[in-house]
Amino acid sequence: MIIERGDIVGDINIQPVTRENWEEALKISLYEHQISLVPSVIEGIAYAYIKPWDEAFVPYVLEINEKVFGFFYLSYTPDSTDNYWIGGFQIDKFYQGKGMGKRAIRAILDYITKQHPLCKFISLTVERDNETAQNLYKSMSFISENRTNSDDEVIYRLAIK
Repeated sequence: MIIERGDIVGDINIQPVTRENWEEALKISLYEHQISLVPSVIEGIAYAYIKPWDEAFVPYVLEINEKVFGFFYLSYTPDSTDNYWIGGFQIDKFYQGKGMGKRAIRAILDYITKQHPLCKFISLTVERDNETAQNLYKSMSFISENRTNSDDEVIYRLAIK
């Protein structure tokens, strides 16, 4: 239910991508200028199979009112304290500009800390020219590490405890 900008009512649910919801995840649509800034949902799902970076790699959908509106994946080393990476975070263009990015990040952080109680740091990367995403992460207390990864993406980190 949309009342006005910023008011989409309902709790955000986070679910692993499964055979029941993967097709809905693939329907997530971005604005043309955003497509090159984030891995596609299909790439995120493929990464889960390949596990290119860590021992564990899980793709998730974000739902509100039983409708998929976003996607992200978590790449991590089980039982570590500092190797948790959020990637592929995206919000369907219909839900953008309504405060859903902050709500989704807050839900993701809560989910990670509940599922992985040893986690003390969460990291992510952002394309250099994706100022909107950088501003979102900074507003959620992520701090730039002032370094980049092998793809020249800026690394951000958040201390949890």
